[in-house]
Amino acid sequence: MSDTNAPRIAVGSPKARHILGFEPARFVAFVLFVAVVALAPMVVYPYFLMRVYCFIIFALAYNLLLGFTGLMSFGHAAFFGMGGYLCGWAAREWGLPFELAVLTGTVTAGLMGLVFGWIAIRRTGLYFAMITLALAQMVYFVALQADFTGGENGMQRIPRGTLLGFFDLSDPTILYWTIGVLTLFSVYAVNRIVHSPFGQVLRAIRENPVRAKSLGYNVDRYKLLSFTISAALTGFAASLKAVIFGISTLSDIDVMTSTEVVLITLVGGIGTIFGSVVGAFLILSMEHFLAPYGPWLLLVEGVVFMLFVLVFRRGIVGGLQDWLKRPL
Repeated sequence: MSDTNAPRIAVGSPKARHILGFEPARFVAFVLFVAVVALAPMVVYPYFLMRVYCFIIFALAYNLLLGFTGLMSFGHAAFFGMGGYLCGWAAREWGLPFELAVLTGTVTAGLMGLVFGWIAIRRTGLYFAMITLALAQMVYFVALQADFTGGENGMQRIPRGTLLGFFDLSDPTILYWTIGVLTLFSVYAVNRIVHSPFGQVLRAIRENPVRAKSLGYNVDRYKLLSFTISAALTGFAASLKAVIFGISTLSDIDVMTSTEVVLITLVGGIGTIFGSVVGAFLILSMEHFLAPYGPWLLLVEGVVFMLFVLVFRRGIVGGLQDWLKRPL
């Protein structure tokens, strides 16, 4: 039986009322997030907020793979790092405008995800995670040795350019609203993916891949597509970050970046849309305020990680979702 003729797997509540593609509780959360984006610059440093927004998109991409497909990757930093490098190279050396430079980083990460996924999806569980980690470490070595990345110095002086040829992104206000709107659109887009027939199949594969395969779905093909979309969205987040700060460094491609997005997803809530938002705000705020304490930050992050693995396994938004009995 072909994928197109396979019966649709019902997951969740298909008859639930939706507002702009959001279930009511998620729509309320989305409106609250819009308010945060609009009002937060009045009280919080905008560049910190923009960094958080990039990691929200990164976490959304990772949650699509882990929370809705059931695949844990330890190699997403490879897509994050190379997406940023290629966006920076396209803007600085090729002179591409903002839109095409970001598209270059996004497509590069997506193509890498296609290759990595094709290799990794042949295995499951811990073996899948270890393959992605090994591939990411190979990419890290290439980035360390390659001339175009700048090695340990990173790729610097990445220009911001203009939006649509008219709006100068060197203006912090225009830059902030551009990143804020793109972040809101990313939340909306991932929500639509999750609630599409494609997303329903992904969740069915997460719950029972054998049964999904018996119903005629090509499980490996869906996993590969999910992995590729997740990688491309990760590259998109990295491209925005490279444009905002004008630099892309080895820290973006280091294994600690992969660990960081896992922690964000775990704290916010695996398999939730707004868990990525809450997790990114909490973890990056913690890193910001504890940065003066140096190595103690790693100790605190380790304690937080163990706490959520052992006690709060559903994460903050996941626990709130269970309490409200509404999807978030």
